[in-house]
Amino acid sequence: MNLKELSEKLGLSQTTVSRALNGYPEVSEETRRRVQEFARRMNYQPNSNARRLATGKSNTIGHVVPLSEHDMLNPHFTDFVAGASKVYNRRGYDMLISVVNAGTEKEVYRNLARNRRVDGVIVHGPRVKDDRVRILTDLKLPFVIHGRTNDPEDGYCWVDVNNRRAFAKATEYLIEAGHRRIALINGLEFMTFAANRREGMEKALREHGIEPDAEIMFSSDMIEPNGYGAMTDFLSHRDPPTAVLCSSILTAMGAMRAMHERGFSVGRDLSLIAYDDCLSFLPSTGDHPSMTVMRSSIRLAGELCADMLIDQIEKKPGRRNHLLEAEFVIGSSTGPVRAKATA
Repeated sequence: MNLKELSEKLGLSQTTVSRALNGYPEVSEETRRRVQEFARRMNYQPNSNARRLATGKSNTIGHVVPLSEHDMLNPHFTDFVAGASKVYNRRGYDMLISVVNAGTEKEVYRNLARNRRVDGVIVHGPRVKDDRVRILTDLKLPFVIHGRTNDPEDGYCWVDVNNRRAFAKATEYLIEAGHRRIALINGLEFMTFAANRREGMEKALREHGIEPDAEIMFSSDMIEPNGYGAMTDFLSHRDPPTAVLCSSILTAMGAMRAMHERGFSVGRDLSLIAYDDCLSFLPSTGDHPSMTVMRSSIRLAGELCADMLIDQIEKKPGRRNHLLEAEFVIGSSTGPVRAKATA
């Protein structure tokens, strides 16, 4: 059934029916209810292109995902989208995911704005030097960043975790347990979250009179093999670490594999703390957690970003930023320093 047929059955003009379905105030509440109820009974679905032309809105949120060496299509992204989708369903929005080649992202944003395919976008993987804030502002396309850039924080909308504080707190916990050789397996440090995590760790070390050692700090994609490779190298060092901080539960799993292969007991011989996004496919809850973690929900971040963006699109009052604090959960992967690990 199309709009013309629906209008004929209702005995109303196509304009009136279209306005009733799209929430225009010129239509009486009685007429709106009648049209919407009849459309539901007839299982009528309005044409999205016609709706966009009639209202100037697509009721669609965009996610532009650049494929490069740092692939954003990972389990963290999946859980984020699951959280955002929950809000989209509740508030009547669709989602458009554009997977693009590295270097073409800016043109995709321009096309989305020009063709009015989306009402706003959520920006992923912000970098320390990131010109997407300027581009999207110039395009007048509403956006929320999952994370932050080095731009003034009051100049755009964002949802982020206090990464500096989380890693400073984890470092201080290890120092209080007697550790002085603390390694880091980090994400790519041209991305803001990873740069902030390293800053938080180094600040805590220096405040306790410990100079950070770049030889036991590693930065790359947060995948299990990289955690394994980095920890293998650390344990071969002439002065190996007694503890390690991992920026992802995935790299932590690799680091633990390297420890076990060399006969080390995690939590007794070597301590490990991971950043844990409460990933749905890898639950880490329970009364006696096996790993000490800095815990935050990436699914919650997706919900917050989606609500914040839709409020912006609909010009509703709301928060322009949200800084989450990671919960520090002590598990069995940490303990007091015993002796320097030897390969």
